[in-house]
Order: sequence, then structure tokens, then C-alpha cells
Amino acid sequence: MNDARGAVWLEALLAGALIALGALASWLLFGRWWALAVLVSGGLGLVLFHLEHLARLLRWLHAPTGAPVPAAIGVWEQVFAALHRRTRQTSEEQRRLKTIVARFRSAGQALPDGVVVLDSEHSIEWLNPTAGQHLGLSLEQDRGYPIVNLVREPEFAAYLEGGHYGEPLLLRPGRNPGCSLALQIVPYGGSHMLLLSRDITQLEKLETLRRDFVANVSHELKTPLTVVNGFIETLLDGYAEFSPAEVARYLELAREQAQRMQRLVDDLLTLSALETGPLAQDESVPLADLLQEVLAEARALSAGAHQFSLHVPAALCLLGSRSELHSAIGNLASNAVRYTPPGGNIAIAWEEEAGGGGSLSVRDDGIGIEAQHLPRLTERFYRVDRGRSRESGGTGLGLAIVKHVLTRHQALLEIESRPGSGSCFRVRFPARRCVDSDAD
Repeated sequence: MNDARGAVWLEALLAGALIALGALASWLLFGRWWALAVLVSGGLGLVLFHLEHLARLLRWLHAPTGAPVPAAIGVWEQVFAALHRRTRQTSEEQRRLKTIVARFRSAGQALPDGVVVLDSEHSIEWLNPTAGQHLGLSLEQDRGYPIVNLVREPEFAAYLEGGHYGEPLLLRPGRNPGCSLALQIVPYGGSHMLLLSRDITQLEKLETLRRDFVANVSHELKTPLTVVNGFIETLLDGYAEFSPAEVARYLELAREQAQRMQRLVDDLLTLSALETGPLAQDESVPLADLLQEVLAEARALSAGAHQFSLHVPAALCLLGSRSELHSAIGNLASNAVRYTPPGGNIAIAWEEEAGGGGSLSVRDDGIGIEAQHLPRLTERFYRVDRGRSRESGGTGLGLAIVKHVLTRHQALLEIESRPGSGSCFRVRFPARRCVDSDAD
């Protein structure tokens, strides 16, 4: 700055000195009137020079950004160069800030959580699409409006005005039934606020499932534990009073309850492995051999009380995990035995389908299932008849295991049933899972 000021004064002194020298020379050569004329014309020329450059400066300042710098001489050349340099720096800074703002907005648009920017009057300045979906807002239509006029929920208005933002607000919007939102205000910049929204519907469902699961497991284990503990206490209190036959009977009943608990624990471990474990490496599983094993187990469970039939191509193989497929199909077969009265029929059959896929059906003529129960059969511990399920030795986890196994094998489970007419559980396998062992 000092250098620029010195250049201005130096140029002024040089101009004044030139005019003074010209006036002195004119006085000596032509007289004082000529000297006066030189002084006046020199001063007037200097003023006109600066006025012309001022006019160029004004025209340049009013021109569009990026207009070329006007031609100038002397100190005005430095002035124009300095202004051009400052303008260019300002433009670059503005472009940089616009880029930063655009990046922040893009990041806000991509956030999985909703973000609403509120001014000091709680009016909307900006929001991302997620917040629009959560709260039913639109940036184009709702910008500048107070948010309490748009989100008409009394608890939200109280939360916003209360000023206590340490904990989020749980909101279930009336315009979006079944949805649960966690809203939290974050003050910033003195008087502005960020309203953050998160959809916790699925988390609430998972928490409900977890609570139900713990309650169900506790309930399922409580009954057999109570029975076992009761028999043990009975025998300890008066062992000598019971005959060997009575002791054997009590111990047999206790063993049955212990086996029931063991089956439950085994099914829980199987279900946990299916949900969290890695996918097993595919192997070629001969379907005929697998179904013969399943049929032998079903016959043993039936103890001769049912009629069985099996229809499966001898050369067909399924790609997948043998143990998982055995578990899924075995559960379907054992359920058919448990819910079919003695003398009933159980048929296991394979059908080819268009496109190279196929379906495996387990059909019975047992008691059947009412329609309202069908969508929930694969839920953990869901039972149509709890008493009958426990009597038959079921844990309530069999069809949940079936569902997870089939999901891991890209297969679908279809259930058809009518009360009194039996049930058909059909598993549809995609073409990539069905191979012919005789193929080259």
C-alpha cells in the first residue's frame, strides 16, 4: 500500500514539475501570459486525463464480469491491474465457496437420515429428500414456511418450543401410519437449527421381535424345567416311599421334558447358524438318496400310523448344502406326521417346471390349517394350536428353519391348506439348483 501511495505522489510531482518547467520556459521565451496559458492548459489536461480514466473505470465496473481491463498509462495502469487482480481473486473465492456449498448439499441429499435447516423463526430454509419423505415436505413448495404449520403434531410443536433438545423425540406421524421417526433438534450458528429425522420403524420391529423371542424362549423352557424340577424334588423328598416302577415312570417323564428342552436348544442353534453363518459351499446332492433318509425318519416318527409315498427322479440332484436341505425337508415331513391323524396319507413328490426348475411337495390329508394362519406359519414360535404342538413334540421353530434354509438356496415356500382337507407345502427351486447327475 505504501508503494502504491508513493507511486501516486511521484507521478503527481513529475506532472507538476513538467508543467512548471513548461511554464518557466514559456515565460522566458514568450512572456508571462504564455506561461500562464501553459499552466492552465497543463492543469486542465491533467484533470481531463484523470477524468477519462475515471470514466473508463466506471464503464469497466458496470461491464459484465470478465470484461477486459481498459488500457491505461501511469498510475491508472496500476489501479486497473490491482482492481482486476482483486476481482479475479473474489471470483475465484466465490466459485470455491459455491463448490463447497454444492458439495455439502450433495452430501446432505445423500444422507440416509433426514435434514431440515430452520431459521430463527423455525421456518424452513432447506431440506433433503429423506426429510421430505419422513415429514411429507417439499423444498420447492414449503421453503420459507414455519415447520409447525406443516408438521401438525402437538408433541413435535411442544418439543420444538420447549428448548430441551438433549434427547430425541419419538414421533409416529398421523399422515404415515405404521412409521416411527426419531427427531432431534441441533442448534447451530447462534439462531439457526438443524432438524434431524431417522426412520426407526424397522429397529422398533426388531426390538419387538427380540422381546417376543426372549419371552417365547423363556416360556418354552420354563414348563419343562418346572416339570423336571418337580419330579426331582418329589423323588428327593420321598424316594423310599416310591416303588421302582413309579421311580422309573417319573424319571421317564423327566427325560421326555429334558429331550424337549434339548430339541429346542438344537433348533435355536440351527436357526442362529442359518441367520448369522456363512453360506455353505454348494455340493451336488442326490435328491432320491436325501428323500429316502427323510422318509425313513418320518416312518420312525410315525411308528406305522401313516401311509407314505415317494415319487422322485432317480437322476436328479440339487445344488446346495446337504445338511441344510435335509433339515428343511425333514421339518416339512415331520410336521406332516405330527398334524396328520393315524391312518392318514403323506406323499412326497417332485415335479418338473418350465424353465428347468422344479418343485418338491410334501402333501398330507391331515387336520389342515385355517387361512388366517398361513402368512404367519414361518414366524418363530408361531403355533396354530399350542397345546397340540407341544403334545406332538414341536418346538415352534421348524418352519422358521425351513424359511431360512430356502432363502439361502433361492427357493420359495408355498403353502396350501384347508381345515379338514390336509395341507401341501411346496418348495420351488430355481433352474440353477436343479441338475441331472447323468449329464456330462
